Amino acid sequence: MIETIEFGKNYHWIILHADFLTNDTTDYQTLGLDEETITYALDRYERAHTEYQTDTDTFTIIYNVLKRTKEENHYETIPITFIAKKQQLFTIYNDDNAYIIDLMKKYLAYNNQISVVKFLFVGLFLISESYFPYIEALDKKQEEVSRKLREKITKSDLLTLSDIATGMIYLVAATNQNTILLEQIKGQIIYKQFDKIEREQYVDSLIEAKQLSSMTQLNSEIIQQLYSTYDNILNNNLNDHMSVLTVLSIFLAISATVTGFFGMNVTLPIKNSPYAWLVIIGICLVLCLIYALILRIILWKK
Repeated sequence: MIETIEFGKNYHWIILHADFLTNDTTDYQTLGLDEETITYALDRYERAHTEYQTDTDTFTIIYNVLKRTKEENHYETIPITFIAKKQQLFTIYNDDNAYIIDLMKKYLAYNNQISVVKFLFVGLFLISESYFPYIEALDKKQEEVSRKLREKITKSDLLTLSDIATGMIYLVAATNQNTILLEQIKGQIIYKQFDKIEREQYVDSLIEAKQLSSMTQLNSEIIQQLYSTYDNILNNNLNDHMSVLTVLSIFLAISATVTGFFGMNVTLPIKNSPYAWLVIIGICLVLCLIYALILRIILWKK
């Protein structure tokens, strides 16, 4: 699928679906695109990066976009490709990031008289902006799970917190890559060609990307700290339970030792006494009390 929208001073926004480019009969040269760029665009695991080819005046940006549907109970990101070439802006997308195309179309409907570079940075701004509602939703979910865990630590709530933490790791990595990409543009030759309006839009996109990166980093650290805290609580609870079981096992061992001694097939002083069982119980109780007293003294000294 290919769609062309005209804007500004005879500029063209050419929208390409990835499925269209995977067709072997597609002639990339007629679109003015090279095979290497197409290979980057079709790689779902391509890292965010930027490249400027001076010989063809081609400015390529691969940017991380939030995937709105969850994968294994957490959010991930997927790349989208922008190629600015003279009076054309190519955007290569797929079904998972098609909503960005809709956002850009809405913007263009009310702001038609803009340049190719400004529209490119507007797209990057809209991508960063689209993250925030989902980050805020994850933050609210984290607070909800945290409240439940304060009342009672359950496996299901810990797994939910783990899924949120895993998703935040993906988002932190993706937003950091986007920020680094935008910062690198300043060092490229094409940056000197931007006019005042284009540079202002570039700065806006960079600020938005930095804010998003800081927000995701902060949320990730909070979630990691919470997860670590509840993990420590579980370990402490386990240690307490093991201590109780150890004390109980020692008490049982005392009784087992005494009854085992009197259970031997040898002649004992109280063997024929009708109160022998009371004597055995008494010995067990006395030894248990002595052990309890010693244990109490040890704990008191600590």
